Amino acid sequence: MTSFRPLLAALGSIACLAAAGPAGAQGTYPDKPIRIIVPFPAGGVVDGVARIVGQGLSSKYGQPVIVENKPGAGGALGTGVVAKAPPDGYTLLMVSPSHAVAPSLQKGITWDPVRDFRGVAGFGVIPNVIVVHPSVPAKSMKEFIELARSSKEPMTYASSGIGTSSHLTGELLAQSAKVELAHVPYKGQPDATSDLLSGRVNMMPMSTSLALPYIKAGKLVALGVTTARPSSLLPQAPPIADAAGLAGFDVGTWLAMLAPAKVPDAILKKLSDDVAEVLARSDVKPRIEALGLEGDFRTGPQVDALVKEEVARWSRVVKQAGIRAE
Repeated sequence: MTSFRPLLAALGSIACLAAAGPAGAQGTYPDKPIRIIVPFPAGGVVDGVARIVGQGLSSKYGQPVIVENKPGAGGALGTGVVAKAPPDGYTLLMVSPSHAVAPSLQKGITWDPVRDFRGVAGFGVIPNVIVVHPSVPAKSMKEFIELARSSKEPMTYASSGIGTSSHLTGELLAQSAKVELAHVPYKGQPDATSDLLSGRVNMMPMSTSLALPYIKAGKLVALGVTTARPSSLLPQAPPIADAAGLAGFDVGTWLAMLAPAKVPDAILKKLSDDVAEVLARSDVKPRIEALGLEGDFRTGPQVDALVKEEVARWSRVVKQAGIRAE
């Protein structure tokens, strides 16, 4: 038996090295290119943030960080790609509130926004502002709600399509204020904005950055922002939660990075820390803020909590309103 001891010892060493392989791989992460899937077309805010952060991570890691746009089905197509990707930290996903809304609106979605993903980082929120055409006799959110309650015909509001942020924000406003508002969906933001500017519709929830030029020109009137905190772009517009007495009303377009659910904790922590470091850089922070994002960085667990809250909230709104995707 003694003649086999060197062989057994060698086999034991090989087994130990094999067992240490995954841990060693995590320790050297990343050692190959990373993909960031954006489930929307190129050129939007989500795409812009992904490219800024991707450039920062690439310079830090010395590895390519490739942004891939995979639009379709309101973001569900690209999201499904990441849900099925190997949980090794080399395929990541950029999301917005549609990630939490899609399962309530669309049939046939096979992924779950909570079960199949874990948060990496949150990048802040783009506040929305409720704007009306100047012909509407309301200069505050409180006055608009009173007008909606007393009007013989429902006040109208435009959106860029069924299930979009502007649609759901308007529906949440109607439910919170207990008023009837008539939703007028359009095929996109430009058409909706055009009819709002012409006075064909009364109101629309819009991103502050998009609405600001029209507000400054006197073509639209800002009634209040939809976030709990005032917007740095529109400090004169109060949060409607306070101004209109709608406690808990807090809506904005948040952006976050996710990973497949089974990515190891060590890799998630590294990614989160490194994204935070990139966002704090003096050459990156102004570029993110220029896209309209406000608020604080969120850690992975904070993103997970946010997604759970958003799924619960929008499923209630969608069910109560009976909204169905086009």
